[in-house]
Amino acid sequence: MGEASRAGHDVVIVGAGIVGLATAHKLQQAGRQVTLIDRSGIARETSFGNAGGLAFSDVMPLASAGMLRKVPKWLLDPLGPLSIPPAYFLTILPWLYRFWRAGLPDKVEKSIAAQSALMRLAKTEMDSLVAACGLGDMIMPDGVLELYESEAELAASEPGWQRRAQEGIAYEHVRGARLAELQPGLSPRIVAGTFVPSWESVTDPYLFAKAIGDAVLARGATFIEAKLVAARPSEDGVDLTLKDGTELSASHLVIATGAWSRTMAGMLGDDIPLETERGYNTTLPVGAFKLKRQLTFGGHGFVISNLSTGVRIGGAVELGGLALKPNYARADAMLKKAAMFLPGLKTEGGKQWMGFRPSLPDSLPAIGTSSASPRIIYAFGHGHLGLTQSAGTGALVTDLVLGRGTQFDLSPFSPQRF
Repeated sequence: MGEASRAGHDVVIVGAGIVGLATAHKLQQAGRQVTLIDRSGIARETSFGNAGGLAFSDVMPLASAGMLRKVPKWLLDPLGPLSIPPAYFLTILPWLYRFWRAGLPDKVEKSIAAQSALMRLAKTEMDSLVAACGLGDMIMPDGVLELYESEAELAASEPGWQRRAQEGIAYEHVRGARLAELQPGLSPRIVAGTFVPSWESVTDPYLFAKAIGDAVLARGATFIEAKLVAARPSEDGVDLTLKDGTELSASHLVIATGAWSRTMAGMLGDDIPLETERGYNTTLPVGAFKLKRQLTFGGHGFVISNLSTGVRIGGAVELGGLALKPNYARADAMLKKAAMFLPGLKTEGGKQWMGFRPSLPDSLPAIGTSSASPRIIYAFGHGHLGLTQSAGTGALVTDLVLGRGTQFDLSPFSPQRF
């Protein structure tokens, strides 16, 4: 540990969301000292209000053929599953080109293979994290039910399900009594569904992340509420500057600041095409509807989650960056659709929220070292899968910090792949 003591801090993780917290946990298990830095507090940004799904079966990239066919129709609806504010269109045009390229058949296959490898690790590592932190009562192994308004919609989804089956993911198409058993109270508009038993959910994503944070702090981690404004490689580590002028040094730096990571990577010489999916939701009071499991409405781009803190209706994609004002009409539109599909839903008393999902064109996160220094490691860009892949990412980052071989080839996740 001589090198770490000379550096002042051992491993500094910038970003105390779920990815940063899971990484801190794994590093502590490996015997490293951890300092967390975050401008907002622990799990106060995107990790605060997501849908809570542990989506280990979600291996299909967004830029698949089925998704790309829907994009033109979705873009015509300003409150639909996908929108781009006109003021942001030119800014995001290069990202959209890369997104289209990522949907070519050979690239999709490579993405599925890489995502599946990460998901297998993510499941194993999440089970380990949950056991180590005593969080078993916060996991709901209820599966997920994807719902369709027509047999044609179900048929269109079948190639994706068959591809998942090749990765060992079990599913069941359901109708009639079986559909009603899995979720009573659905509108007759819903004619079929697909049940995925391996899907899990957390009782509340913020409380889950906070519990990991509490465990990490109890084991000796330091937390600094501040904004990092500069990082410079040094002879034996990394020198850091906080917004208030404080200077720190570390043996290693992990950047896990989600949608805010692009600026820091750029300062270090890596131009990474990270974009921001602005996701909206409304959390209704406990008892608003008796959900048996998370429900997914793929044709409309939203989910309904059964949380200990209420019923959360959210999702959709607004590619609008970090600066534009929220458009909560999108949350209102999803709530209206939810009431249409769940006639008994009590829509009063909801709380609205918007979060920033950090998304790369090929739906794979950036996990790897900076071009500036092998002591600077990136762990961001997980899109909709930050919670799901957090523990697996933490294990891979720990391998990189320790300088040992990673558990599979990380080249598909290379921050420099673009």
